[in-house]
Amino acid sequence: MASAARLRLVRPAAEPPARDGRRRRSQDSRARIVGAMLELVQSGEVAPGAERVAARAAVGLRTVFRHFKDMDSLYREIVERVEGEVAPILEAPVQGATWRERLLNLAARRAEVYERIAPFKRAAEAHRHRSAYLQASQARQVQTARRILLRELPPEIAEDAERVEMLDLILSFEAWNRLRRDQGLSARRAAEAVHTALLRLLN
Repeated sequence: MASAARLRLVRPAAEPPARDGRRRRSQDSRARIVGAMLELVQSGEVAPGAERVAARAAVGLRTVFRHFKDMDSLYREIVERVEGEVAPILEAPVQGATWRERLLNLAARRAEVYERIAPFKRAAEAHRHRSAYLQASQARQVQTARRILLRELPPEIAEDAERVEMLDLILSFEAWNRLRRDQGLSARRAAEAVHTALLRLLN
């Protein structure tokens, strides 16, 4: 019993100050690299290279690749961070007394999310053909969006395969991106276009 009591009192040895300082500097460098990548993509750079990230983070190029073995690893961290930020919004209960109202609420919610993640989605798309992780991430996002859509539809609509495909397309990021970038609509007008398309399809 005495020896057991003594074991419980044992504390791990504190790290030497020099090692603790190196760890903090390493963590700071990693955070600056991730922050730099986020800032560059947010500002509109679709595919910033390692040199741009290093310059923005004020670290050496070797430091970037000491923390991330390649740019795919850095994109992975960015995608995971963005997905984690918007997941609670996407998964929250949809509002509305009827399924039509809930579907329109879902469209409005997605418009909000798409505006927030658009720069990162465009950057991921530019890099996706070289990244198995980003390809899998895109497939997962499409499946999640479809699952949420089907959850809100009544059986008679959910069983209408053609209508489900059209609804899935109208509510997709790709449709939103087309409206915003290629057709030049403001966020408000793009949201109105999606709203109108849903109403016409449902009626």
